[in-house]
Amino acid sequence: MMFEPIPCFAPSGFQVKYAVDAWEKRGAAALRRKVFCAEQGLFEGDDRDAIDEAAIPIVATSLLAVTPDEVVGTVRIHEIAPGTWQGSRLAVAQDYRRVGTLGAALIKLAVSSAHGKGCRRFVAQVQGQNALLFRRLHWRTLEVVELHGRPHHVMEADLAFYPPFATPEEGFLALRKAA
Repeated sequence: MMFEPIPCFAPSGFQVKYAVDAWEKRGAAALRRKVFCAEQGLFEGDDRDAIDEAAIPIVATSLLAVTPDEVVGTVRIHEIAPGTWQGSRLAVAQDYRRVGTLGAALIKLAVSSAHGKGCRRFVAQVQGQNALLFRRLHWRTLEVVELHGRPHHVMEADLAFYPPFATPEEGFLALRKAA
């Protein structure tokens, strides 16, 4: 008897939002460990640090129809001084890096939601291989430094391209780019 292969379901889109549910926070932490510890070897065992106590985690969840399935992207933001916010630990699951919209969507919500909270300056330390993506998204390099043995660009977002976003807990839908 021959069996038909089970079709592989591709996400219909992605919900980008603040991680408010426990499963979203667990998924973000697991994805960060996978990317920064297992894949890149930047940290031993876990990448959590003191910033996580104050940071707001943001996730991209894959959607099957309209149901959230899994965390496939994450970033965290926090205020480092009055009016100055920082983003860090941007990660997209390996199987979703070719989607082309997830990193940009996470960055958009990170900056726009901070802008909605009174941000007047938004900065990040960006791994060298990702600096071009940030430049395309209206960021500029302030300096290049070495962190964790790798070059990072200290970059600043042009807030004029990131209007304040008032409902980050609900977030927005990011659709797949056409192949």
